[in-house]
Amino acid sequence: MERSAAAAVRRLRAAGGERDRDRERDRDRRPPAPPREAGGDGAAAPPGKTRDGSRRRPQALSERRAAALVLLYLLALRGLAHVAHRHLLSRPPRGGHPHFSAHRARGYLDNITAIGPRTVGSPENEVLAVNYLLEQIRAIETESTDAHKITVDVQRPTGSFSIDFLGGFTSYYANITNVVVKLEPRNGAEHAVLSNCHFDSVPNTPGASDDAVSCSVMLEILYTLSKSSEPLQHAVIFLFNGAEENILQASHGFITQHEWAKSIRAFINLEAAGVGGKELVFQTGPENPWLVQAYVFAAKHPFASVVAQEIFQSGIIPADTDFRIYRDFGNVPGIDLAFIENGYIYHTKYDTSDRILTDSIQRAGDNILAVLKYLATSDKLAKSFEYRHGNVVFFDVLGLFVLAYPARVGTIMNYIIAAIAFLYLSKKVLQPKTRAINNLKKFFTAFGLILLSWISTLVTVLIVAVFISLIGRSLSWYTHFYVSVFLYGTAAVAKLILVHTLAKKFYYKNMNDLNLGDVFFDASLLIWTIALAVITQMGLCSAFICTLWVAFPLLTKLMIHKEFRQKGATIKFVVMYMLGMFVPYLYMLYLSWTIFEMFTPIMGRSGSEIPPDVVLAGFIVAITMILSSYFINFIYLVKSTKMTLVSSTAVFVVTLILVCSGIFFPYSSDMANPKPKRVFLQHTSRRFHDLDGNLVKSDSGIWINGFDYNGISHITPHVPEINDTIRTPCEEWAPFCGLPWILPVHFMFRKNWYLPAPEIFPRSPIHFKVLAKELMPWNSVRLSFEVSGPSHMSLYIRPHEGSALSTWSLGDGTPVASIGGDYFVFYSHGLHATPWNFWIELTASEKHSDGIVSLAIAAHYFFGEDQKSPQLYALLERFPNWTFSSAHEVFIISTRKKKTHLAFYHTEEPLTYDFHQSEGRLRPFSVSEHRSGIWPAKLEIQQYPEPDIHAYCNMLFNNTNSCTVKNKMLVHIFLNKGF
Repeated sequence: MERSAAAAVRRLRAAGGERDRDRERDRDRRPPAPPREAGGDGAAAPPGKTRDGSRRRPQALSERRAAALVLLYLLALRGLAHVAHRHLLSRPPRGGHPHFSAHRARGYLDNITAIGPRTVGSPENEVLAVNYLLEQIRAIETESTDAHKITVDVQRPTGSFSIDFLGGFTSYYANITNVVVKLEPRNGAEHAVLSNCHFDSVPNTPGASDDAVSCSVMLEILYTLSKSSEPLQHAVIFLFNGAEENILQASHGFITQHEWAKSIRAFINLEAAGVGGKELVFQTGPENPWLVQAYVFAAKHPFASVVAQEIFQSGIIPADTDFRIYRDFGNVPGIDLAFIENGYIYHTKYDTSDRILTDSIQRAGDNILAVLKYLATSDKLAKSFEYRHGNVVFFDVLGLFVLAYPARVGTIMNYIIAAIAFLYLSKKVLQPKTRAINNLKKFFTAFGLILLSWISTLVTVLIVAVFISLIGRSLSWYTHFYVSVFLYGTAAVAKLILVHTLAKKFYYKNMNDLNLGDVFFDASLLIWTIALAVITQMGLCSAFICTLWVAFPLLTKLMIHKEFRQKGATIKFVVMYMLGMFVPYLYMLYLSWTIFEMFTPIMGRSGSEIPPDVVLAGFIVAITMILSSYFINFIYLVKSTKMTLVSSTAVFVVTLILVCSGIFFPYSSDMANPKPKRVFLQHTSRRFHDLDGNLVKSDSGIWINGFDYNGISHITPHVPEINDTIRTPCEEWAPFCGLPWILPVHFMFRKNWYLPAPEIFPRSPIHFKVLAKELMPWNSVRLSFEVSGPSHMSLYIRPHEGSALSTWSLGDGTPVASIGGDYFVFYSHGLHATPWNFWIELTASEKHSDGIVSLAIAAHYFFGEDQKSPQLYALLERFPNWTFSSAHEVFIISTRKKKTHLAFYHTEEPLTYDFHQSEGRLRPFSVSEHRSGIWPAKLEIQQYPEPDIHAYCNMLFNNTNSCTVKNKMLVHIFLNKGF
């Protein structure tokens, strides 16, 4: 009986446990009941309870209120970010002692840009700009105080180097110009800080922002420092370099050849990727966190981001600065700054001084002057090598101040915050133990749904972007940026809401909305925590963003958890929730706008191969996913999402229809805010020669490149003969497709148009000749050349199959191939230069009927009488005013070189010879030589040490016994067929 009773009790307990679990499941699925009204007597119920003492049902959130609050919240934060970006000066300049004057700097700027385009090699750059700088420097010197000594030097270096920018190429420069000024104490200084700008510009542009304004700022800083009665501890070297646009040549000439370069311990580089606005610190180091601390301490109007640094150094932006040269060739740490606003007119004729605000000049001058002065009086500068340890996390807060801390501290902090979040989530999911499995299932289902919604959103929006690109409506947002937000942003929002609405309706049917909201918040927190751990493990300083998106939401959740549990998703809860999220959301909007301001204009010059709509749509989806991560739970808290879903879909559909109709024209000629289409035209004459030097092809035409994905489709209605019928194919057998690229950007512009035009005859033609052909050890051939021509030339080399370019006289002697395997050499010279002499050395096997190498050289005429032909002028006149056309003449010669045909002769008897240097002939030949059938022949006698001869013979015949060496002499016989 006792056993039967005990068994009955156990059965009752088991049944009771099942009923408890059923009630818990029903509680999760039971929809929330409406809150009970208070009694008519007006007595207030206790918190969380009704008048009769029962617990009040938490409230559901109204869709109308929730949508309005979220929208207003994001707009308010966007407004704050906008104000922070447009607010240039945090405080007005002070009077009294010498201070930076933007008005005086503007005078320098106006005078420099009045010279006109300053292309390397032109009189404007090499004479007029240099003379103006020297005149102003001498005037500053006469007004300087006795505390300082000013020394001026004009450097004209010649050199060569290789760089992996744009896929890799080699640069050679001759007689370019640097104006260098040293400001130091009267008794001199052992160490120095460098400030660098460049006064040259790209062709056809006045180059106000890039980089005349920086040189103007440096002149004014020189003036301000020289007027101070306080001596500096270290020297300040001001480098006004005259060949940055020729891919960093002048800075290389200075840092590798100038005698003052050895004293430099740090530098500040002033650049531009836009016109005016704020100057962004986008590169520092490498390492040397003390430099960032110097900027943090001294800069009056800070604007800096380690995110920009990691984006720029990733290589996804097709640009580089002198920072690379000082870092790689000088082993000097530094700070890189650039104006980033309004990149639409960067490198165009619209880059004029009147478009740069005086406040922009003032803030740049205040910042750079303060940082230079701080460094020039710092003890750390003299011992900078002692402080070269570790990276630093840095970012400004709305332009008010900069937060900076060592990356190792950030790593520890990130892991601690990630661990706290993991502990919180583990405790939340695994307790109570009786519901752990159910909680885990709900939690990871929500986690998967969020990832699924993001992936499906990305795919959907990218499909829309591809469709827009295929129908020829790409860049519709280029002039009207918010079109991209209405098109891709609303599509992303609608897709996100749709996925979660369907999940709520069909998968989570009849489940408690408040519990779901809680679960989806935790799932978003887990995603950010995983991201924080992974990005920190990758060593990226940008992981601090994830820190914000873990720490603040977790604190917010802990603070409002009680309010949410007792009363549900009330308006008070929503307000408290948004206030808690204020920091990560505001910073993300601030940072994202900075990124969009940099990237959007780049899409107009990123080449013909990358669909810009796909890129921008991807960015917008990424920002949408980030901003939605902690609002996804609202979808499950509201009663319905119908209104929001319909509204966002309607905006998307209307915008899509308008974009497809072509109402949003990509480009603008509005002089107040131009956004031109960039087109590159070159009146080209081409000559192609065969192995024997015979001319096999000759043509002349205007080679046309559109800098963006749209190509020339918008130009054809205005200039009908420029259409797809004149698309030119790649000459596969010729280096770089037989086209005269000024830089190796062929992989970015695979769509080319070639409009037939009369042949051009430059007044300063190119001269290209072979000086010598030598057989080198190990079956190598050295070819020596001499070239003379205009200030800009490009050399293209393609070794044939079975051949290899082993060494040359350029760079460090190791050839660097470009994308595709061809070799590219960029050449430029200053006002005057001697002919360019160089050699290349190739190795090849014996049998090569098609030669061993093809070479081509192009001469580019960027200024002077040869810059534009009459036909080019006439064509440009017909282009619409919303284009910016950069045009010049170019002449290209391409030839294929034979291998030197060799007969290797060895003899046991001493040779008797009569060698005439002028003819290069050896005669008379010995009898055995005559029997070899080689007649007539040009011979070269080379004396080798005996071990080298044995090695050479072994390589040629695989048997050293085949070469019987007498008199330690090996005879190389060159056939008269040339090469």
